[in-house]
Amino acid sequence: MEGMKVYNLKLGMWVFLLSEVMFFSSLIGAYIILRFAHPEQWAEPNHVLNVPLTGFNTFMLICSSVTMVKAFAAIEHGDQAGLRKWLIATIILGAAFVGIQVYEYIKLAGHGFVPVAASYAAEGGPLYGTTFYTMTGFHGAHVTIGVLALIFTAVKAFRGKYSATDYGGVEIMGLYWHFVDLVWIILFTIVYLI
Repeated sequence: MEGMKVYNLKLGMWVFLLSEVMFFSSLIGAYIILRFAHPEQWAEPNHVLNVPLTGFNTFMLICSSVTMVKAFAAIEHGDQAGLRKWLIATIILGAAFVGIQVYEYIKLAGHGFVPVAASYAAEGGPLYGTTFYTMTGFHGAHVTIGVLALIFTAVKAFRGKYSATDYGGVEIMGLYWHFVDLVWIILFTIVYLI
């Protein structure tokens, strides 16, 4: 597919991301249907969830998209040092996002907000906890996988494996990273703000 400037790995990533769109769309769709079918099982998000903390976490993830763009722009111009610097920044922001999510889970569990916890009925029923942990947990797993892939990409960058003419691995990593960021913005809006 040289005429379209789409190489096999990039095409493969787009196909994979389309399957991920279907996966997250089904999770979000199920959440919306369950929430409107059983409103008595949902509490106000700001009553149960730490919206300011997660808002800050969302901001960090958005910043990590910016650093990923900077990494890609750097290698497009042959800037090896810039590529390494911005990849490390993206890894730190992504790992911090996951760390804050784990901290939030620990705090919520300490207050009894766990999947299928009927005892937490004052703050919502079992559907609320189950859908919350399912959606945010799957997203967190995707970010964790992304951070690990970014570490692999950074190791290759430190070994000089990318150049201004050979940067496909960085581009593919950027596509995945922007996808998980976009999914989180949607999840944050639906789960934490509405």
